[in-house]
Amino acid sequence: MRKEVRRRNLQSALKEEPGIAIPTELELAFRAHHGMVFRTAYRITGNPADAEDVLQVVFLRLLRRESTAEALDNHESYLRRAAINASLDVIRARQADRTVELTTDFPREETPELRQALGRALAQLQPRPAEIFALRFLEGFTNSEIGKMLGISQVLVAVIVHRTRQQLRKELGSYLGDRS
Repeated sequence: MRKEVRRRNLQSALKEEPGIAIPTELELAFRAHHGMVFRTAYRITGNPADAEDVLQVVFLRLLRRESTAEALDNHESYLRRAAINASLDVIRARQADRTVELTTDFPREETPELRQALGRALAQLQPRPAEIFALRFLEGFTNSEIGKMLGISQVLVAVIVHRTRQQLRKELGSYLGDRS
């Protein structure tokens, strides 16, 4: 009989051990935004275990930051961006193992091979274009919203999105066929 292995995470630790000393701001940010961080990571990694790992990494990084108060002032934007970047790190690490897997809301006719190819192509991108692509197409933000989040112009976001899409089309050409 298989014994169930329960993974302990930050959320379960908070419930099981109320005596854990965590700064109040961090705990409030975690309680308010852990769902959003997990969903963001899951959309990119396509794996609940990886998404949970990303969730922990994001909040541990926030805990270790010297300027935690600064990050918490704009915590939703910071946490979303941190989740995207940590998720892309997971994909890049998997690429080395040739086990990249990315599941997003593709139409049913798309193949697992295309999802894997997209994961590999995203992992090849520089961090800023990958982040902007994920915010635009995986998270659904507008160019204007992304510009405000990142402190850059809407025009620059549009240019980066356009160039990134061109690069991804080249990478995925054999999978996209006539649709590219």
